[in-house]
This record gives sequence, structure tokens and C-alpha cells, in this order.
Amino acid sequence: MDLRPVGYVIGLLVAFLGAAMIVPLLVDLAEGRGHWPVFFQSMVITVVGGMAMALACASGVREGLTIQQTFLLTSSVWLALPLFGAIPFVLGATEARTVDAIFEAMSGLTTTGSTVFTGLDTLPKGLLIWRAILQWLGGIGIIVVAMVFLPELRVGGMQIFKSEAFDTLGKILPRAGQIATQISGLYVAFTLICALVYLYFGMSLFDATSHAMTTIATGGFANYDASFGAFKGPLEYAAALFMMLAALPFVRYVQLINGNPTALHRDPQVRAFVAVIAVLTLVLIVVLEEGVHLGVEESLREAVFNVTSIISGTGYASVDYMQWGSFAVALFFFIGLIGGCAGSTACSIKVFRYQLLFASVRAQLRRIRSPSGIFTPRYDGRPVGEDVLASVMSFFMFFVVTLGLVAVALSMTGLDFVTSVSGASAALANIGPGLGDIIGPAGNFATLNDPAKWILTLAMLLGRLELMVVYVIFTVNFWRA
Repeated sequence: MDLRPVGYVIGLLVAFLGAAMIVPLLVDLAEGRGHWPVFFQSMVITVVGGMAMALACASGVREGLTIQQTFLLTSSVWLALPLFGAIPFVLGATEARTVDAIFEAMSGLTTTGSTVFTGLDTLPKGLLIWRAILQWLGGIGIIVVAMVFLPELRVGGMQIFKSEAFDTLGKILPRAGQIATQISGLYVAFTLICALVYLYFGMSLFDATSHAMTTIATGGFANYDASFGAFKGPLEYAAALFMMLAALPFVRYVQLINGNPTALHRDPQVRAFVAVIAVLTLVLIVVLEEGVHLGVEESLREAVFNVTSIISGTGYASVDYMQWGSFAVALFFFIGLIGGCAGSTACSIKVFRYQLLFASVRAQLRRIRSPSGIFTPRYDGRPVGEDVLASVMSFFMFFVVTLGLVAVALSMTGLDFVTSVSGASAALANIGPGLGDIIGPAGNFATLNDPAKWILTLAMLLGRLELMVVYVIFTVNFWRA
């Protein structure tokens, strides 16, 4: 396999990441705390390293990539970028050890939102905005991967969206590049609008900008140890709205602005996602009013905010919901495994896979009742191919097995049961906070041992790339092709 095309693209992306460090450098200059040399040094190392890799591999550039090169590129990008993205954490005020710096950078670029840093309130603003930039870039990156690469790679049933993303838009936008451009434009527009709304409701310009970036990326990095608990009132409603918008498929927004007013409403995963949020919010409101004795408005606000935050994988926490009782804790654990819509910045299993799973189960039950009948699972009114169903079932199996293995591995490092299971879930589903006193909404991952942090870092990578993209690289047949 010719690795030069892969190395060339990775080199360019690393150099671009280095160029993005100019933003925190300027922020630190404006703050006047003398922290800007950290980003200057990091930028030089990253840009030079990326350009050196790109130049070394330039002779192998081809018109396109083979399927093997595409798999390798998708995985390698999310390995290379966190390594360079971690440099400011090592050189900067956090003086992070290697494991902590890579954990934080991986959490950022995979939009997980778990953190090993404390004292966020006093960190230089350059480091805070760098964390937000990592998540923001990771968010737009995963949309591109989900809509361009995963359907082609036939990962986890994503091939069902191949025609949805591009072919059906052919009459309006004949080239996939135009769609990617419009998605990027929408991503920037959502971020700007979100920042303006946050600014209007009382955030400072810096907080509004950084939190808007991590909201639209459904990442959840905050500038304060209290996470979104540092803000109350209308800001929670605004954040819930933008988290939900970011968890919807961006290709539907493209269709919407290009003359299809029913694009969002007609998407079955959008309808299901909104309905699930509504039902879960109502259930939690009852729990908070009856069990925790909160007022009606406060129950509504905290329920809609925290349900949307967890199900979208953003991971903001406005309160310590571990104090809401066992039912609420169990509810948050399981809704984190639902996720948002395919083609969004959201993470976890995704709504459409549950819909395909239920369609397959329903068809199977009908076959048992009427053995001579022919029952075909359908999605959005269309029959679903066996290859799609097999891919979805494989994804569920690999997800459950991987979740179990990661939980067992964490327990072997000395972590308790709740921390091990919820930590595995939080990392693999890219949710952010786990459960319990250590990594729950009121804690963080700082006190975990180093082996546990490495395991969780790997789990974040596996979850963000939908498992199979990484697993296939370790098969013998992959390297024989």
C-alpha cells in the first residue's frame, strides 16, 4: 500500500491545525499575561512538522484514494491531530504530563468533552479558547467524515445515507464539494448566531465565543469548573436549543436553504430525535417536581437542558444530577447511548440505527407469526437492504462488546464499578461526564490513574470513528489488498 497520499493529507491537516494556533496566540497577547510564546512555539513545531510530512509525501499524490487508504486516512487523522494539539497543554500553564495533554486533546477533537484539568476559571484565555477550537474543528471534521467517508466505507449502516447526502441533491448541487462548502458555511453561521444569543443573554464576549464553538460542536468544554452551572436562566434554554440544532443532520439544512422547506420534518430520524427529547424531558420534569421538589420553571429548565446535553453528547452539566435520585441517574446513563442524528456533530450510537434495529425486529416478529409471508424492513418508506441491516447489527454487537471490554479494562486499573462502566460509556459514546463522585457531573477525570486515561483516550477515538473504521485496520485482509 502506498502510504504517501495518506501522509500528504495528514501533513496538510496538521499544518492547518498549527495555523489555527494563531487565534489563541492573539488572545493571549490581548490578555497580557505573557502566555503567548507557548502558542508561538507550538505553532512553529506543528506547522513545520505538518509541512515537512506533506512535502515528503507530495510525490505520491494521486487523483483519488483507494478504499484501504481512505480507512487508514480517517483513523490516522484522529491520531495525528491530538498529538500536535496536545503541545500547548504540555508547554502552557497547565504543564500537563503527556498522558493528560493527549487525553485533553483527544477529548477535544473527538468532541467528547471529558477533561483532566481543574482550575479552569484561572487558566490563560489562550488555553481556554484552544480547547474550544479543538472541539469546533473536530465537530466540522466529523460531519465531513460522516457524510463523505463513512457512507463510502459502508460503516455501521451509514451507506443508507449515501444517496441522501449527494445523489438526491444532484439537481440543485451537482458536486459533493458544493455541499461540503455549504455545510461549512452553515456550521460557521450557527456558531456566530449562537455566540450572539449567548452575548445577548449576558455572557462576556470571550465566554460567548468559546461556548458557542463547543455548543455547536456538541463538545461540552466549558471555561469554568462548574461547567454550564456558571450560567443560569435563559442561557440554559438557549444552549438546549442550539445543542438540539447541532444534533440534527446538517445535510437537511442544506436542502432547506436550497428550496426544500420540508427537509427536516420529513426525515424520520429528526422526528424521532425531537420526540425522544420531548418525552424524556416530560418524564424528568415529573421526577424533579415530585422527587427533588423543584419549582415548575426550574424543573423545566434543568430537565430540557440536561436531557438535551446528554442525549446529544455535548456533556455540559448545569447541576450535579447525581443528587436527583437513582432513576434520574439511570436515565442519563441510557440516554447517553442514544445519541443524535447521523450527519450531525452529535455522537454515540445514533437514532437511525435504533430505528433500523426496531424495523428489523418488527419484520422478524411478523415472519414468526406468518412464516410464509415476505416482510421487508423499511426506513423512510423504502426497503432496507440486507447489507445495511447486517452492518447495523455488526455495529451494535461491536459497540456492546467494546463497551464491556473497556469497562473491564478500567476495573483492572483499580476503578470502582460505577466509574468503570460509566467511564467506558462516556468515552465510547463521546458523552463527556460519567457517573459517580469521581467522574460525575460535579467531578472530572484528573484523579484517574494513567492506564485508565490511556484506555479512555483509545475509547474516545474508537467511538468517534464508529468503531469499524479503526477495527478493520487490524485485520489481515486489509493489508493484503
